Amino acid sequence: MGKEKRTLEPAEAAVSDVVGKLIEFWGFKRNMGRIWAVLYLSPDPLSAEDLRQSLKLSSGAVSMTVNELLRWGVVRKVWVQGERKDFYTAEVQLWRMISRVFNEREKSEIVMAIEAFEEALAEVSKLRHSSDAKTRARAELQYERIKQLLELAKLGKRLLDTLLATAKIDAEPLVRFLLRQQPSSSDT
Repeated sequence: MGKEKRTLEPAEAAVSDVVGKLIEFWGFKRNMGRIWAVLYLSPDPLSAEDLRQSLKLSSGAVSMTVNELLRWGVVRKVWVQGERKDFYTAEVQLWRMISRVFNEREKSEIVMAIEAFEEALAEVSKLRHSSDAKTRARAELQYERIKQLLELAKLGKRLLDTLLATAKIDAEPLVRFLLRQQPSSSDT
C-alpha cells in the first residue's frame, strides 16, 4: 500500500501468468486470472493502482477486470482504515469460487442445451410421420441421435447438481489434500 511502486516477485509473476492461462483456457479473460492470482497471493488488500503497477496494465483494464471479478464473487472490495480508495482481496476458499462459477456458467449452459435439444426433438418428431420415406428415415436417425444428446446433457446436469450439492461442504479438505499430493518439481 502507500506510495511505493509495487512489483511482483518472480514466483508471483509466474503464478499470475499460469492462472491467467488456465482462466483463459476456461473461456475467461486472461487478466481476470492474473489479477485474482496477485490478490490471492497478497497478504494485504491491494488497490487498483497496486494492481495496475504490479501487472503493468492500464487503469481501464484493471477497473473493468476488477468489476468482472466482483460480479463473479471471486474478489471482494474491502475497507482499509485511513484510506479513501478502494482495496480488494481475493476469495481464498477455492471450492466456493469454483462452485459459484459452475453454478452460474456451466449449469446455465447445460440447461440451455437441454431446452434446445427438447425443442429439436419436438420439431424432428413431426417429420417422423412424413409420407416421404426418405424424410421419415432421416427424422428417425436424427430423433435417436438428438435423444442421446439430450440424455447426455441431462446426465451432465445431474452430475453437476450432485457435485455442487455435495462438494460445497467438504471439498476444501479434499482440495488441500490433493494439492499436497502433487509431485514437486524436484520429484519429477
